[in-house]
Amino acid sequence: MEQELTRIGMSLPESLLTKFDGIIEQRGYSSRSEGIRDAIRNYIIHYEWMSDVKGDRLGIITMVYSHNERGLVNSLTNIQHEFTNIIHSALHVHLDHENCLEIIALRGEGQDVKKAAEKMMALKGVKHVKLTTTSIGNEL
Repeated sequence: MEQELTRIGMSLPESLLTKFDGIIEQRGYSSRSEGIRDAIRNYIIHYEWMSDVKGDRLGIITMVYSHNERGLVNSLTNIQHEFTNIIHSALHVHLDHENCLEIIALRGEGQDVKKAAEKMMALKGVKHVKLTTTSIGNEL
């Protein structure tokens, strides 16, 4: 059964589209649309996996952001203060004149760990966020 397709439009920085097109070519996709559909499917799978994070969890948030984005540093600091009960450590690295890397170690209820990461990833100027979680290992 063939699904009905919906046409959408989107705006991307040229550098991002150029990199994406290179990946599409390397992976042998038949079209840019097929590559975007695959990326969206992967995003949905990752979101569903993150939604199932429960129990006592260790987490690492890895984030790259522009420190020049107005108000972003204050917003990130406020989020970290909001989750001070689960954030155990943070490492800040200056990557270049524009970009910073933040690595945040957390331990707490899985849904709180996820919520902290989602609040950070929703901010304008945050370029990339990855949350990695694992259990404490007590149930093994």
